[in-house]
Amino acid sequence: MVESAESTATLQDVFHAFNAGAKDMDNRQFAKCTKDCGLLDKKLTTTDVDLIFNKVKNNPSIRKINFKQFEEAVAQFATKKGISEDDVKAIMISKGGPTFTGTKADSVKFHDDKSTYTGTHTKGGPTTVDNKINDLSQLADRSSADVRGVKK
Repeated sequence: MVESAESTATLQDVFHAFNAGAKDMDNRQFAKCTKDCGLLDKKLTTTDVDLIFNKVKNNPSIRKINFKQFEEAVAQFATKKGISEDDVKAIMISKGGPTFTGTKADSVKFHDDKSTYTGTHTKGGPTTVDNKINDLSQLADRSSADVRGVKK
């Protein structure tokens, strides 16, 4: 009996890891939980996950599930996959939390390799900040001129 209390607490840690510590989990977080834990296969698809989520939340107007409903969903995962509920819990507990992935930019020869620079950029290039101009009066010539723009 003590073992199930520990697994519930650990499963609750997984629940809170996937919903950023909130008390409820929405469908997007629920789907990410099943995907990141590696539960999806031919027996349990993303469509099944959506159907299970909607089945355990009971009320169609509510968009989130609590931990008790999450436990019911884990039991339905086990039934759908044909394995024991403890095995599903062990898989989820071993994963622990969400996996964050991103993209990395490819290397670009002419941008990254400074030896391929040409023109003024080979010596460092021009500055993008002029230290000589402090305000607009230094940039524009506002001295008097005649109608044709010739200075007097």
